Amino acid sequence: MTLFTFLAFSAWAYSALAAPTLLPRQYSSPTIQVKNGTLEGIHSPEYNQDYFLGIPYAQPPVGNLRFRIPQPINTTWPSPLSVKQYSASCIGYGSDQWPYPSLSEDCLYLNVVRPSGYTNVSLPVAFWIHGGGLYQGSGIDQRYNLSFIVQKSVELGKPIIGVSLNYRLSMWGFVNGEEVVESGNANLGLRDQRLGMWWVRENIGAFGGDPSRVTIFGESAGGLSVGMHLTAYGGRDDKLFRGAIMQSGNPINYGTFAYNKSNLETASSQLGCGQASNKLQCLREIPFQTLNTWINSTAGQSIRWSPVIDGDFIQGKTSVQLAKGEFVHVPIIDGANSDEGSAFGPAGINTAQDFITRLTQVPMPVTLTSEQASKVLDAYPSNITYGAVPTNLPPSYVPTLKGSESRRSDAYYGDVTMIAPRRKTCQTWASNSLSAYCYRFNTVPNGIPPEIGATHFQEVAFVFNNKLGVGYGYPGVSQKPFEGMPVSYLQLADMMSGAWVSFVADGKPGEYWPVYEEGVGQNWVFDANVTGLGYAEKDDWRKEGIELINSWNEGVYQR
Repeated sequence: MTLFTFLAFSAWAYSALAAPTLLPRQYSSPTIQVKNGTLEGIHSPEYNQDYFLGIPYAQPPVGNLRFRIPQPINTTWPSPLSVKQYSASCIGYGSDQWPYPSLSEDCLYLNVVRPSGYTNVSLPVAFWIHGGGLYQGSGIDQRYNLSFIVQKSVELGKPIIGVSLNYRLSMWGFVNGEEVVESGNANLGLRDQRLGMWWVRENIGAFGGDPSRVTIFGESAGGLSVGMHLTAYGGRDDKLFRGAIMQSGNPINYGTFAYNKSNLETASSQLGCGQASNKLQCLREIPFQTLNTWINSTAGQSIRWSPVIDGDFIQGKTSVQLAKGEFVHVPIIDGANSDEGSAFGPAGINTAQDFITRLTQVPMPVTLTSEQASKVLDAYPSNITYGAVPTNLPPSYVPTLKGSESRRSDAYYGDVTMIAPRRKTCQTWASNSLSAYCYRFNTVPNGIPPEIGATHFQEVAFVFNNKLGVGYGYPGVSQKPFEGMPVSYLQLADMMSGAWVSFVADGKPGEYWPVYEEGVGQNWVFDANVTGLGYAEKDDWRKEGIELINSWNEGVYQR
């Protein structure tokens, strides 16, 4: 049985993997005794790993538990529970769901991948939180296949255990409104993640893991989620993790976590619950298909279902918390990609006026005044470099895919969305004498147009050491990132996955990577096209624009 057969499925392989009758009988079934009973997984001789897939970590959030904070499992299993195949993913709305058609409200499950043969030891744990904008994605997405990074850890002599999980998305996980906040049921998706961490704390020892050596890591919305756990409950340290890795996501978010009081009322009205005294309870009683169809409709998708300041899990503006030192004081890795903005910036920016119009009319993350927009234009001139350093493109290159002036708008939108908050977070850690290892990813994988550059998400395959491109290349969507690329790309994957493993194991990613220092810190730049696959740089590039954005953190941007 190969890893692809067992773990690395895509749309056409899903049903075959899900059928337990196809599992060869000669494969052993390792058993684990956890708090609620016995789990029966499966062993892979090829990778010498044990897989425990689809482990329930909460009661199913269905029926009367829909739109409620997740509840721990309160029963025991009378016989061994088979955890040999992935669960369904949570209901999501986007292309991340396409290869994995099994979706369900009953989705709060996690996966554990451990190297075999380690007895009488307690291994460090890497706890993965997937991205997807909090409206799509899952822990079963094979681009996040844990086997390869666990394998790398063994090769390095620093074995780790990998954990991934599903959490509720879109309205299912981030319903918001006045009744939601008052009833204590806001930020459900983040609370799902938190309960998953508590499950790990209580049970990972049975797998040979060390609950005191857990590192949480995530990308994009997963990176934001990691940031929210660093600041959760006013920065309270529940000893759930000893390190955190944020890839293109931070505890600072230049948007708003203030909720729109009309969101729940609008949804309730359109779903026939407008006159109910308890609108949430009325929504709990609506048939799944009716609610799902509405959420996926134009009306449902027009409502912003997102994290909110609820006075509990998110107690206020996280930027204020960071300034006060009210966050979990653990080492971090925090980084972003050179060309994040080519994923977030608008198309059709051909003139300065196009840019001004966008800044002053579209709330991304907020609309600016004409005076503020003028300051942005001054800080982001037409001849700005495409990334921090142009990625495979000369500074004179004029992009045409998104508009002749898109270089400047992409730079701004990448900075305001990812890069300025990343810099501020690294500076905050340094000012509190905490270890922060900050990075810039500057490599363009196979299948990405040159003018799009080192855009959002592209570091993921390297971090997971996914050289086979498992989970990529399904029909009509994406190409395998390493296909046809120089050997240096494979070497960079070894380097990045090794750095992540070392951080999980030792709290440090490698001697080559400088700790971020107060004043002008340094990033490590991951670049497959330079000698040594990277270099240290002062974190002062695009200084004027990023300083402008960060100076507005208590005025223009509310977060």
